[in-house]
Amino acid sequence: MLELHGHQLIGNTASAEGADTFQSANPKTGEALPTVFHEATESEIDRAMSLAAGAFDAFRLKSVEERARFLEACADEVEALGEQLIAMAMAETAHPEPRCLGERGRATGQARMFAALIREGSWLDARIDTAQPDRQPLPKPDVRSLMQPVGPVVVFGASNFPLAISVFGADPVSAFACGCPVVVKAHPAHPGTCELLGRAILTAAEKCGMPEGVFSMVHGRSNAVGLGLVRHPAAAAAAFTGSLRGGRALFDAASARPTPIPFYAEMGSVNPIFILPGALRERGEAIAAGYIQSLNLGVGQFCTNPGLVFGLDSEPLSVFVENTAAKAAEIAPATMLHAGIHGAYVSGVEAISAKEKLRLAGQSGTPALPARAEAACYVFETDADGLRAHPELYEEVFGPVSTVVKCPSPADFEEFAEKLDGSLTASLHGTEEDLRTHRRLVEILERKAGRLIFNGYPTGIEVCHAMHHGGPYPATCHSYFTSIGTRCIDRFVRPVCYQSWPQSMLPEELRDDNPRGILRLVDGERTRGAVGG
Repeated sequence: MLELHGHQLIGNTASAEGADTFQSANPKTGEALPTVFHEATESEIDRAMSLAAGAFDAFRLKSVEERARFLEACADEVEALGEQLIAMAMAETAHPEPRCLGERGRATGQARMFAALIREGSWLDARIDTAQPDRQPLPKPDVRSLMQPVGPVVVFGASNFPLAISVFGADPVSAFACGCPVVVKAHPAHPGTCELLGRAILTAAEKCGMPEGVFSMVHGRSNAVGLGLVRHPAAAAAAFTGSLRGGRALFDAASARPTPIPFYAEMGSVNPIFILPGALRERGEAIAAGYIQSLNLGVGQFCTNPGLVFGLDSEPLSVFVENTAAKAAEIAPATMLHAGIHGAYVSGVEAISAKEKLRLAGQSGTPALPARAEAACYVFETDADGLRAHPELYEEVFGPVSTVVKCPSPADFEEFAEKLDGSLTASLHGTEEDLRTHRRLVEILERKAGRLIFNGYPTGIEVCHAMHHGGPYPATCHSYFTSIGTRCIDRFVRPVCYQSWPQSMLPEELRDDNPRGILRLVDGERTRGAVGG
């Protein structure tokens, strides 16, 4: 069992220069956990970033097989932490054991998925346009391109996923996969979990012969640490999961640098659900049950939590609200991730409760205990005029809080869909005939959301090749990119083009004989064959 030391992990060195310290706390009890963690200093941040810059060429020039084995070794070392990792995550986040075990499986599974991805090779988007020296009026040169890593990546872990979107989450794993060193800012709400994961990665790096600086991790509660990482000249890109306020501040800092860098922030959204008439008539009770389950998954602490539900004002919708209220009463309050999130949730509930034209439709049957940072389920109800009077309802409240909006006509669906900010998801419950009837609504939501869900719920994201977890601002900074699924590797690469280069000096993926047998675009056609073969 590893003994935590609370220091920065700067390459292979543990460092604790800073006088400022902090401790994590058990959210259920408020009790401080024993390890004292040191706030990173400017010099420690500089050493971590400089080491990453120094490691970049050595790491990116490792073979694909070496990087794939490193990812697999990281997964093995995380699993080898065993019960210690699970117990620490539970103590720092109040997540139950099954949730932590599931998250660990997701984290290790996605690392192995990226190992398979880079071995397969098509993610490089290798393209070859062969020369045509006799072309008139001008000859055509030989032009070839593929994706190359951008450099050191700064990663900010999420508070709500201490294992799967954190030190060993999709952000660092995808950066490692394409050849980028990583510097992680550990989340101050679960620094012990972060240290265990960070030390597992360093063990894997040593076993696999990776250059020192391929991974570092620093601690910090202050904004200065995060800003120092993003502003450091060695940073080539950064990835963040968290609040709009925090993400926007870091995005602005990344954009204001003398040399701006891409900053990929996933900042949550209201994730609307539209219940169309056919589905409401056929299975309104089942939809109510699924909605309440989705709303309360993880104590409502998902960026895909459904915050608004729209339905046509009718007897079936009234029955749906009644069923929703009954299901909400069965939900027992549970402890949130930390006191800060709980305080924001309480303020959000109080603000909604005070609004005119809103009615509390249902809530947990058992009172929440503030001393244990517990959140109860709340479902509010309003009509179209109520939403028009309170556009702030379009804003996310992080926790198990949602509002059902009764709309007089399909035109109201379209009006409110147009007013939605960019969202990670939008869900529609209906029949195929409903979709045809409400085609205009679908067309609007295609512009508003990154993932459209039919007869399902936004929580419970499948980690797979086709997944897109992103959306128009303010859901994310760049709607093209995803933070979950194998396409998230696209954030940390850039195309490099080679014109008229000799075969011996080309990357092997661009050589005529295609020694790796990867899928390439050759003179406009997809093939795994050799050029001219």
